[in-house]
Amino acid sequence: MPTSSSPTKLIVLTGVSRGLGRALAEKFVALGHTVLGCARSATAMNELAHQFRAPSEFYPVNVASDDEVKSWASLVTTKHGAPDLLINNAGLINRPAPLWDVPAQEFDEVVDVNVKGVANVIRHFVPAMLARKRGVIVNLSSGWGRSTDAEVAPYCATKWAIEGLTQSLAQELPSGLAAVALNPGIINTDMLRSCWGGSAKNYPSPEQWAERAASFILGLGPEHSGQPLTVPGAAS
Repeated sequence: MPTSSSPTKLIVLTGVSRGLGRALAEKFVALGHTVLGCARSATAMNELAHQFRAPSEFYPVNVASDDEVKSWASLVTTKHGAPDLLINNAGLINRPAPLWDVPAQEFDEVVDVNVKGVANVIRHFVPAMLARKRGVIVNLSSGWGRSTDAEVAPYCATKWAIEGLTQSLAQELPSGLAAVALNPGIINTDMLRSCWGGSAKNYPSPEQWAERAASFILGLGPEHSGQPLTVPGAAS
């Protein structure tokens, strides 16, 4: 199992405004690491910027926009250099419904963030990691990226896509770099509550999850590349 006995790291993390992303950002900063995070909400990014001072920084970025990600990556890599950890966490889920009842716009939004957003971030950050010849890319998957359920077909489709995308990426990366698809497990988030309602409270909060997950993620290295992993101890 990976451990967190590594030096201070530079971590790029998407989807930090709430849920797993915010909990991870808070835990990473508490452990002494630098977090360069993004989310669509400028208000939330301002709040995090006041909560966590430099060198951590937070940017309003929509990962579904290749132009926005390109500008963000250029700013970050010019100022801070290549990240040690690149974590694609930003994600959306469709409102539970049979596939034929999911509006086209909603389907597109889920795909644009969950798949295209990941590709955009990889496109603009990984070249700097390649130049430095080290770094780990963690793409958040799901139990629904390795199984399926009714009324979440768009979300399942995107997370299955992330599993395939990540394994293919791992085959493309040179020695010293790694790509991992990580199933966080079942966590009491807004996303889970939208599907499971009140029963979501039976699962750990994002903060409880991050206590275990942060150290596991920090311990990932080239030896884990291409493996479909799950946070240890997480319900799945």
